[in-house]
Amino acid sequence: MKIPQQQLSQDALLGVIDAFILREGTDYGEQEYTLEEKRQRVLTQLQRGDAEIHFHPENEHIDIVRVK
Repeated sequence: MKIPQQQLSQDALLGVIDAFILREGTDYGEQEYTLEEKRQRVLTQLQRGDAEIHFHPENEHIDIVRVK
């Protein structure tokens, strides 16, 4: 189930983004990014529609997925 980011409070949205960043394990290449830079990148993707927040009620898991 898709959850529009506008339905989440700022604190909840930040929590979802942080959980995603901390578990994703993506290698960002040669350049290191701060937590704030990573947050901004994910938020930008959500705002552009390149990523969506999905909730899976069967296991109560929330995730951010790329859509483009």
